[in-house]
Amino acid sequence: MQINLKQCSFLLLCAGLVIVTLAVYWPVRNHQFVYYDDNVYVTENQTIHSGPTWQNIKWAFTTGYASNWHPLTWLSLMVDCWLFGIRSGPFHLVNVLFHIVNTLLLFIVFNRMTKSLWQSAFVAALFALHPLHVESVAWVAERKDVLSSLLWFLTMIAYARYAERPSVGRYFLTLVLFVLGLMAKPMLVTLPFVLLLLDYWPLGRLFNPKFSTVRLLLEKLPLIILSAASSIITFIVQQKGGAMVVIPFKERIANTAISYLAYIGKMFWPVHLAVLYPHPAGFISAAKAISYAITLVLITALLLYYGRRYKYLAVGWLWYLGTLIPVIGIVQVGSQAMADRYTYIPLIGLFVIIAFTIAELAPKIPFRKILLTVLAAAVLIACVIATSIQLKFWENSFLLFERALAVIEGNSIIQNNLANVLIDQGKTEDAAKLLSKSLKSIPNSPEIHNNFGNALRQLDRKDEAIEHFKFALEIDPNFSEARYNLGLTLADEGKYNEAIEQFNIYLGSDVNLAQLHQDLKTLFVKEGSIDDTITRRLKKTLASKPDLVEVVSYLGYAVAQSGKPDQAVEYYYLALKIEPNNILTHGRLALALAAVGRIDEAIEQCRFVLAARPSDFEMYANLGMLLQKQGKLDEAIESYKKALQINPDFPKARENLDAALAQKQAGR
Repeated sequence: MQINLKQCSFLLLCAGLVIVTLAVYWPVRNHQFVYYDDNVYVTENQTIHSGPTWQNIKWAFTTGYASNWHPLTWLSLMVDCWLFGIRSGPFHLVNVLFHIVNTLLLFIVFNRMTKSLWQSAFVAALFALHPLHVESVAWVAERKDVLSSLLWFLTMIAYARYAERPSVGRYFLTLVLFVLGLMAKPMLVTLPFVLLLLDYWPLGRLFNPKFSTVRLLLEKLPLIILSAASSIITFIVQQKGGAMVVIPFKERIANTAISYLAYIGKMFWPVHLAVLYPHPAGFISAAKAISYAITLVLITALLLYYGRRYKYLAVGWLWYLGTLIPVIGIVQVGSQAMADRYTYIPLIGLFVIIAFTIAELAPKIPFRKILLTVLAAAVLIACVIATSIQLKFWENSFLLFERALAVIEGNSIIQNNLANVLIDQGKTEDAAKLLSKSLKSIPNSPEIHNNFGNALRQLDRKDEAIEHFKFALEIDPNFSEARYNLGLTLADEGKYNEAIEQFNIYLGSDVNLAQLHQDLKTLFVKEGSIDDTITRRLKKTLASKPDLVEVVSYLGYAVAQSGKPDQAVEYYYLALKIEPNNILTHGRLALALAAVGRIDEAIEQCRFVLAARPSDFEMYANLGMLLQKQGKLDEAIESYKKALQINPDFPKARENLDAALAQKQAGR
């Protein structure tokens, strides 16, 4: 039996790409969700938590939540929740799996089209290992990136098969895969133009006498129409969601020219990467913008000129320029000037130029095989090292935001997010200082005022907190979270009538819910106990709105506060029947179970909460106390230590740790 060496090489290269990529990204199994869109997409998204129910599937296809229409992305996250619960590790590994499959598909499609095994392998390896792609892979919220790219490559493969032997069935498959890709992320709107580029090279159909140019253009027409429809939907959804930022047109154009070249610079020298590069609106010098624009035009002219002979130059460059258009900032969405994740597909064009240019020059180089092998290995090893370093910053929110602030000082949005992390870690004073600093840079941010208010409330500076919630509502009267927080803080201050007024606005015309909040505030803040009248009213509210987990969970909490933890357990389980992954309810259930002596079940609930919120130092302390009750001192000590690692100033954990260590020492 004759061995096909090329086929063996192909299989070995596939195996190598899988093994190396998996090895590099394997640490993400221990990464946490980050407080930057992961909360919007997963941890605080109750719809995602309940999995792919029919109601949720309908929601995925009809919602513009998070200022995007990408139903397949929502469905993929729902499936993850259904399979794994709210555990960050599996979510990250699914992203890695998509990235590995994308790498293989990229290798397969270019090898098929170009018949150039080693060049295609090098393009795929750069795609797999380049540090600019860490953001797309290690960020759970960027599931849309890796999922849509999977469908991008599948569409390319289907189109390559169609180009080899056109048929209605093959064209229809291309069309279906393209539509699915648009439903994962609208970034695919440029794919029809990329397919036209591929007709030029390597498929050799465009400007070929054997093929009608008009026919090739007509082939793309249905795809272009779908792209236009997707663009319109995306524009409407993002505009309604408030994602579009008003920046003068000349500033956007200036930033476009700078960003195109900046991405190339980061490709060759990927240092000082950050999760957010704030838009420098108003601070871009005309001289800089003009010089970058002239450079961009000259590079384009040069590559298109030589691209007549070396077609991969023109195709690679136009791939890069064209696929960046939706995210280059001509239409400004978000506050970023540029983003590493935007390079996931566009850099392929530059990788193609590099790989095939080197191959073109190789015959002129002495000892070319040895030299090219060493050079390729050196480049890929450098990518592995840089990617491994960058990956560490994505381990948790604190490291990610701290790194972003080290790269770009005065990054107010990141300061705001870091403050939220510090609050979760119990470092409220530090958070308040950071938020105060952020407000000096962005005094009209309702989000920062709201977060500052939360920090001040925890520091028992209630009057100041109320002022900041009111500032947030002056800027954005529809900011429901700030209104809810204002109501809570007014109730804390004993201003019940004002609090109820805020709750009435927050809850709209629903008198039952308004009454519910009145009862709860009376209960939790003023009286600390529950009477039969309040219980009956709460149950009446629940009877009229049985699907409200918040109501059921609050009712359980109210009963627990009145000294009836056994009844509270029933309400919590009812809430979890409605929404199995409601983290707040799991935490409350743990305390109620502990109160009635069901320690094993309480421990199970604690572990569930910590799997979703590994930075919850209070839950680690609670878990430690439960383990200590069971005599599992080593495990209890470990839990107390974890609580103190997150918040070294947590006295409860420190006291319990000392007691557990003393108990262990006495038992020896």
